[in-house]
Amino acid sequence: MKINRYAYEKQFGPDVEELFDDIKRMLLVGNYVLTKEVTSFLKNFAAFTHARYACGTNSGTDALILALKVLNIGPGDEVITQANTFHATVAAIKFVGATPILIDADNDTYLLDINQLEAKITHRTKVIIPVHLYGKPTPMPEITELCAKYHLSVIEDCAHAHGSALNGQFVGTFGKIGCFSFHPSKNLAAAGDAGCIVTNDEDLYVKSQWIASLGQDGQNNHVVLGFNSKLDALQARILDWKLQFLNKWNEDRNRIADYYTQKLSGLPLIFQRRDVNEVHAYHQFTIRTKKRDELMAFLKSKEIDAVVRYPIAIHLQHAFQNEGWVKGDFPVAEALSRELLCLPVRPDMTEDELNYVCDSTLQFFNT
Repeated sequence: MKINRYAYEKQFGPDVEELFDDIKRMLLVGNYVLTKEVTSFLKNFAAFTHARYACGTNSGTDALILALKVLNIGPGDEVITQANTFHATVAAIKFVGATPILIDADNDTYLLDINQLEAKITHRTKVIIPVHLYGKPTPMPEITELCAKYHLSVIEDCAHAHGSALNGQFVGTFGKIGCFSFHPSKNLAAAGDAGCIVTNDEDLYVKSQWIASLGQDGQNNHVVLGFNSKLDALQARILDWKLQFLNKWNEDRNRIADYYTQKLSGLPLIFQRRDVNEVHAYHQFTIRTKKRDELMAFLKSKEIDAVVRYPIAIHLQHAFQNEGWVKGDFPVAEALSRELLCLPVRPDMTEDELNYVCDSTLQFFNT
């Protein structure tokens, strides 16, 4: 049995011809940018996250860069984020000329270790970027309290966390700005790259629209220095269509996570900690084992698409060799890069497919 991580053909529902008709019309008429489709999706996605505003971008990476630019972050500033994250989080900080300051991961949640946070704050610190990795919300009340104490801003990296919530509040709305990716791998997936930021601050929203549209306030009236990072209309229409299914997909991901946890709980595996006050989006379902590489190879031999996120800790990536980070600086992040494996958590997975994944994992440990 072949178990894929994605089944794009199942992401559109039974009435997909209506969407195809819309796309055909848009292609033939020439509705590509700055259209009602973009406005509709951004309004609906802001409502989904319980934010007041959303500004589209052409990727999640650009969303992070835009958020930093909107807050005037640049050379001389320090931005704190976590060592266990994707390249884009740290690269965005470098792209605006600021200095990334890393904090090791919590050994149980795999997120930013808030117990190490205050010690890393200096007079140069301007922003903290918590990453809701794998769909699990970071402990935001503790972070926002610390930011209020030191007059810092929070930018949330929500690339994995569409629909994640903590204490009834959706991620992306705890800080000044929340950044989302709609890459085809994400819980809410475009047919290419796309992203957005959300905010409750009208001034930041207006400024983000200017910067993401070549600094323009109206055509050819360039009021600030900007770049070109618009969400295009075709992606917006696809995302708006899929948004109606997102809550159900996230419920299914949680169902699958519960199933895996129950079936695999007797094995020498560690699961990412779950907390009663959270809604986990389960962008990834992770298991942790020192036999990670052997298990992954075994599952691949069974045609199960298990993957590693991420195999090289960010501080050991060649792109950041000039930051002065060395092996051993962030031991938990390094351990996670060696030991974490992501099992397929596709929302439409059947019980037969789930049993096959579980039985194959059991077979590995019992032989």
